[in-house]
Amino acid sequence: MSVVTVTQSNFQSEVMNAGEPVLIDFWASWCGPCRMMSPVVDEIAEETSGVKVCKVNVDEEPELAREFGVMSIPTLVVIKNGETVKKTLGVQPKETVLRMLEA
Repeated sequence: MSVVTVTQSNFQSEVMNAGEPVLIDFWASWCGPCRMMSPVVDEIAEETSGVKVCKVNVDEEPELAREFGVMSIPTLVVIKNGETVKKTLGVQPKETVLRMLEA
C-alpha cells in the first residue's frame, strides 16, 4: 500500500476511521533525520499488509502536530481504533517501527 498524505481535512477519514492500525510519520522537508527515516517508512508501507501508513508535514499541518504533542521530528505515532498506542521520536530502525505496529 502506498503512503497517504494526511491533512486536517482528511485526518478523520484516513486515520480515526481506519479499520487497521495507522502509522503516522510527522516530518518536514528541511529535517535531515526525517529524510533518513522516510525510506524506512516507505518500505514499511510497501511491505506490510494490514497497516495504513501516513505522513504529516508539520510545516503544512501545524494543528495536527500540536494535537499529537509533536515537539521534535521525526515523530512516529501508531493509532489503533482511534487511540494513540505508541509514539517514538527520532530516527528508528525498521525493526523497531515494525515492533511498534505489533503492540
